[in-house]
Amino acid sequence: PYHFVVVPDDEADRIAHVAAAVTYGWGMVPVRCRIGDTVWTTSLWPRANAFVIPIKDQVRRAERLGLGDWTTVTVQLRV
Repeated sequence: PYHFVVVPDDEADRIAHVAAAVTYGWGMVPVRCRIGDTVWTTSLWPRANAFVIPIKDQVRRAERLGLGDWTTVTVQLRV
């Protein structure tokens, strides 16, 4: 199962400008993410003029995140 983090509007706007150059289909944007000490690869999913980051249960467990917790996600586009 996945839980999601919504990319803030200002960041989503910047990503949207380059999304067409890096998407591999359906608007998915390949990225490398970091929360705390956990790094993983995934894709940003387009949703209602925004992007969401799927957070795997494995990542949430490693970083001791629960539903509703606040966290910082560092995102790097993979080109």
